[in-house]
Amino acid sequence: MNLKEDVGIKAANYVKDGMTVGLGTGSTAYYMIKEIGRKIKEEKLNVVGVPTSTVSKQQAIDIGIPIKSIDEVKKVDLIIDGADEISTDYQGMKGGGAALLFEKIVATYTDQVIWIVDESKMVDKLGEFPLPVEVIPYGQHQLFHLFAQKGYHPSFRMENDQMKITDSGHSIIDLNLTQIDNPEKLAKELDETVGVVEHGLFLNMVNTVIIGKQSGAQTISNIR
Repeated sequence: MNLKEDVGIKAANYVKDGMTVGLGTGSTAYYMIKEIGRKIKEEKLNVVGVPTSTVSKQQAIDIGIPIKSIDEVKKVDLIIDGADEISTDYQGMKGGGAALLFEKIVATYTDQVIWIVDESKMVDKLGEFPLPVEVIPYGQHQLFHLFAQKGYHPSFRMENDQMKITDSGHSIIDLNLTQIDNPEKLAKELDETVGVVEHGLFLNMVNTVIIGKQSGAQTISNIR
């Protein structure tokens, strides 16, 4: 059983006719977008997608999902997106696909947030997965040294032996923290750090989590 495909298809059932839907990014969101495309073609579903990356935008275009940017809609009814980690209190870490900024922007203006993951992404505490921090290129090495001094074990995100550049033209510094005991305190610290554009802590945002398991998808609703 493909757990990612299973939860992607299940999540697409939340999409109803006439909705504006945030299209997440990543290997699990891929199957959700694919299923929405199928529903448009075969079931005449009428929706508008708001992509969270150039990758999800291109996939939506290729399979015939009408799209708009976040600034072309009044609001988003729901966003369906993956996550790199979800803790037992349903706080999330995202950004492994380098789309954290657009993902958080779309989620901020969305009525309902749904995360879709396989069971390996469920953890007691966040932090084993490196925390992505999107930064302005100007001064990025100063930020790197600052994070190193704080003991955050930073590393620049690389791709093809070059620094990974996000859709917004920024760099990413991954913080290798092992465990984050106080996500809200760390989020506040990063929010107040000059040069930081956004970080991968998605706190107090999710309403529904769909977890792919070998025994079948589990849905946890009414979280917030």
